[in-house]
Amino acid sequence: MDTSSHGSYTAKLIDGPLEGKTVATAFLDSGDPRPRLELNTDAGKHYVYSRAAGLEFETPGDSRPSAVDYRFIETVFD
Repeated sequence: MDTSSHGSYTAKLIDGPLEGKTVATAFLDSGDPRPRLELNTDAGKHYVYSRAAGLEFETPGDSRPSAVDYRFIETVFD
């Protein structure tokens, strides 16, 4: 399935407490992947991830990636 045509992509969490997990994420209005993700948990905290260099495309020539790597930055307690 080409997620980029639907306005979303897969965020791949490559380290930190959610390492190995993936999250469906919407592109910014500009069409770019989000530079930062804040993922809430039900334990009164959220995790902050920042965009890394890894990009994956469904097919060559796609204008937007289907998956983007994110690195862990910090845990924020509410």
